Formats: sequence, C-alpha cells, structure tokens
Amino acid sequence: MHVDRIGVHESVRAVCPPEALAEHLRDLGADATVVGDDVSAVDAVAAFGHADAFLGLEWVHCVRAGYDEFPLDAYRESGTALTNSSGIHGAAVGETALGVMLSLARRLHTARDAQAEREWAQPAWDESFTLTDERLTVVGLGAVGRGLARRADGIGMRVDGVRRTPTPTPHTREIYTPDRLHDAVADARFVALAVPLTDDTAGMVDRSVFEAMRDDAYLVNVARGGVVETDALVAALDAGDIAGAGLDVFEREPLPEDSPLWEYEDVVVTPHSGALKRDYYRDVAALVRQNALHAAADEELVNRVV
Repeated sequence: MHVDRIGVHESVRAVCPPEALAEHLRDLGADATVVGDDVSAVDAVAAFGHADAFLGLEWVHCVRAGYDEFPLDAYRESGTALTNSSGIHGAAVGETALGVMLSLARRLHTARDAQAEREWAQPAWDESFTLTDERLTVVGLGAVGRGLARRADGIGMRVDGVRRTPTPTPHTREIYTPDRLHDAVADARFVALAVPLTDDTAGMVDRSVFEAMRDDAYLVNVARGGVVETDALVAALDAGDIAGAGLDVFEREPLPEDSPLWEYEDVVVTPHSGALKRDYYRDVAALVRQNALHAAADEELVNRVV
C-alpha cells in the first residue's frame, strides 16, 4: 500500500478540530492536510463518516470505534482498506458510564435539576445508595466494556460480563454468553451496554430483557442506540419494570424534542459525548501514524475492518 498524503476530512469536526488532527499528524512526520469531499490530492483520509468520494482511495480511517455507517461491501469492492479507532475510548467512555451510575445512585442529577430552580431539595432517606457491592453486568467486553469493568471494580462493585466467548477477563467475576443474557441481567442493579451495532446486536435489549431485569435496576447505554428497542425501553420505564437509565446514544440523533426520554427524572440523557475529551485528536493521530508506518512497510493495518 502506497500512502504519502493523508487527508483529514472536515467531518472530523464532530469530535475535534480537523486542523488540530492534521497539524499533529504533521508533527509526527506525516504529510497531512484538511480536505472536503474532493480527496483527489490524497492517498488516504481520516474521517468521522463515510463519503462516496472515499471509495478508491488506498485507505480510510474512521475516527470513531463504531463503523456501522460505512458501506463495508462497497469498500471491499473498491479495494479501499477501512480501519477504525477501537481501543482509544476505554478511559473516557468508562468514566462516562461510571459517572452516570454514580449520579443515579447518589442522586446528583436531581440535585442539579433542583439547582436550576434554586431549590434546596434533599433526597428521601431511603432514596440514595452507594455503588459499593452493587452488581454491574457489562454487555460487551471490548476496550470500552473492559474500561468500565476496571473502574467499577475499583470502587467496589461486583462486575459480571457478557461476551461471545466465555473466557475470563480482568475485573469481572462471571462471564455469560449472549444466549444467557437474561440470566446475566437478572440480579444486576446496573446493566451497561458496550457492544458494537451489528446484525446480532441490533435490538438485543427488548421487552424480554427489561422483564428479566430487577425493578430497581438501571440501564446504561454507551454502545449504540440501535442496540435497544426504544419503544420497549419507554414501556419499561412507564410500567416501573426498571428504575431508570443513563443514555448517551439513541436510535435517532440528535434525540428528537418530542421523545419521551427527555421527561423522566431518573433518565440521564447525554448527547453522544461519552468518548469526547480534549486529547481525542492525539489518540487518533497516534493510530493513523502507526498505520501509515505499517502501510509503508506493507504490514497489516491495526484495527482493520475490511
């Protein structure tokens, strides 16, 4: 693979300034420039989302871990390699998910709501609790799931996991396979989703899963909105089948103004910001630079999707 010129697509602005990423790549020794959809002057491009103009390039790097919006068959047919940014989000998303759980347990979200109204509103004596010894089931134990498991274990939670292979992982007690999802969530105070959106995971959290959960349990979704059936989630909240949720991702984004998910006191909504951090561009640049070196040496690309 011959990669001399790398473009940083304007779409990267969704997570960081494309100029900052391009500049940092140049600092690392790459010939990088910010580009729009005209990519005729570059061999490869780093982008937030897909553009048809990318097909035919040597290589495209998705600056996100999720690549479900990229037409994989078209990339295969065009001979364009696609890589993603899996592995760089464990700390940021893990802390986001843990922060949401802490907020729900310690009632910080209700205190913030009261602050906006200048109200001194202490929770009822039996309303708040600590995360120590509470059970967390993490569905998906890639970089994000392992990042959350590590942090939850560190504050004393009892962490179990769900993954395709029942191989033990650090910071988890018991591993369930997806066919045992109902068993995995049955006694958990928190169920956190950290799986990619695939044909197998689309809609995996449905009415039956909510019925299997405790009525004082919370769902935390830092995966993809399509992993959860939204109607089933709303129905579970209305029926009191679960206590609440922390949601960073949604089937439709931005979350529509008329979505009922805005209305629940014990649903914390964040705008798909779990992975964002000020050094995002540095982490992406390190991956892109590493793969540029691999390409020059005709070696396998890191995080190659197709």
